[in-house]
Amino acid sequence: MNLSTLDLLDLSHTLAEDYLRQFPYPWEALPGITDLILHLGPQLNPDEYEERAPKIWVHKTARVAPTAYLGEACIIGPDTQVRHCAFVRGSALVGTNCVVGNSVELKNVILFDGVQTPHYNYVGDSILGYKAHMGAGSITSNIKADKKDIVIKNGPDLIETHRRKIGAILGDFADVGCNTVLNPGVIIGRRTTIYPVSCVRGTVPPDCIYKSADCIVARH
Repeated sequence: MNLSTLDLLDLSHTLAEDYLRQFPYPWEALPGITDLILHLGPQLNPDEYEERAPKIWVHKTARVAPTAYLGEACIIGPDTQVRHCAFVRGSALVGTNCVVGNSVELKNVILFDGVQTPHYNYVGDSILGYKAHMGAGSITSNIKADKKDIVIKNGPDLIETHRRKIGAILGDFADVGCNTVLNPGVIIGRRTTIYPVSCVRGTVPPDCIYKSADCIVARH
């Protein structure tokens, strides 16, 4: 499976386009998300975005519930909904027309335009591509039990990341079923669907349906 940034993600659907383009692999971009947001925020059009608190920029068409928490650094894009009791811990770049749902927690993430995390999701140290979707209760696990650096497993190849925390990279239009756990360093290809209540490790190719680790079929 090709794990390159450009094979997984259409960069025209995020404010992070220029930033992400410099990285051969998308997980390499994770350490700089905070600095990226602090660079982009002051450049946003004040007629469109308001700085609701220091280092927190929200588009004027976005709808943020009064019970939601927005931590620095954070950008919430146009027509995005941040619903009841969402917990945006910080370092979150959220695109246009996204859903950050009830009791969802975000930390050190880039959500491309059209991403939906609607119910009870944890998304940490992750990048979710254009119109990716996480079903209710699905989460990214971003650190191994032994706290060792994460190794990306791509078939027989092992890619050393030299990072202790990586959640998941979801390609454009990836769809993760309810109550699924994406283990540290999971990469899901474009247009792939993960069955509910799955425990996913390693990489899943594009244009597939993941029924179990032993049953991944091509989408027709």
